Amino acid sequence: MFKSLLSAAALVGSALALSSPPSGALTVGSSGKYSKIQDAVDALDTSSSSDQTIFIYKGTYEEQVVVPELKGSLTVYGSSDSETDYSSNTVTITAGKSQDDGLDNDGTATLAVHTGNFFMYNVNVANSHGEGSQAVALSAYADGNMGFYACQFTGYQDTLLAQEGNQIYSKCYIEGATDFIFGQEAVAWFEGCTIGVLAAKSGYVTANGRKSDSSASYYVINNSKVQAGSGQSVSSGAYYLGRPWGEYARVVFQNSELSDVINAAGWSVWNDDEPRTSGVTFAEYKNTGDGASTSSRASFSKQLSSAVKLSDLISDYSSWADSTFIS
Repeated sequence: MFKSLLSAAALVGSALALSSPPSGALTVGSSGKYSKIQDAVDALDTSSSSDQTIFIYKGTYEEQVVVPELKGSLTVYGSSDSETDYSSNTVTITAGKSQDDGLDNDGTATLAVHTGNFFMYNVNVANSHGEGSQAVALSAYADGNMGFYACQFTGYQDTLLAQEGNQIYSKCYIEGATDFIFGQEAVAWFEGCTIGVLAAKSGYVTANGRKSDSSASYYVINNSKVQAGSGQSVSSGAYYLGRPWGEYARVVFQNSELSDVINAAGWSVWNDDEPRTSGVTFAEYKNTGDGASTSSRASFSKQLSSAVKLSDLISDYSSWADSTFIS
């Protein structure tokens, strides 16, 4: 369950849509103390082990935000009237940096989170660079627990960098075209998310970079949907569930609805000259929809006999994850 500066009347471990800031929160926006989110982040006490909170008023914030390592937890709220519906979000952080600017993946991120015990609700994060280069919206890059609830992450290539730590994404919207859920070390669970793909000749939802069979890295997409993004014309079979950035990539799609945008093979090699498939775990369990047929799946993928459990990945999730968002 998350710890925050909510009033005593708030229930621990249950979400609360906030249209006004909780007591003690640093505030950003039209009615807030700070005009930029980064200014509020810079005002955080990096030496305190106390829980801290940032509340963001309605608006579009054109800036890059980097959250440094903190000793305590940080909860970020975007103003919203519906805590579990990302379509009601009123706060957007947007920037357009990419590797064309001479930056590494983390350096391109619109929002870079470098601290554990980080929790965010009802915030949209966009990288507006578009096609042509790696351009990250969210970089979740810290050894610790992170939860993202009813948020939106949009970009084209490399939208969401799930790099380190234990991460839960619930009731979120994630959009892109190329390797747009990627990273090397993180354990990441996606619960009840909508994954929207953009118009492209071909694309890849995940690119897990697990480097060895001893690495904990694991992506599980559970009870989610993969479909064309709003207003996007996507050819049938244009997308793969994933390809292996690392030779021991490990990704599972289960209990999810896969539209016809998913290729019959389901999974792809890294490229023809370097397939990287000898040590992968690419698996599915009880998916539905036009893209879920198993008759022509890639030989290096498999069907599971039972679903992966969140507790298999993150044994202590119930002590910190928001129970409202975990089915």
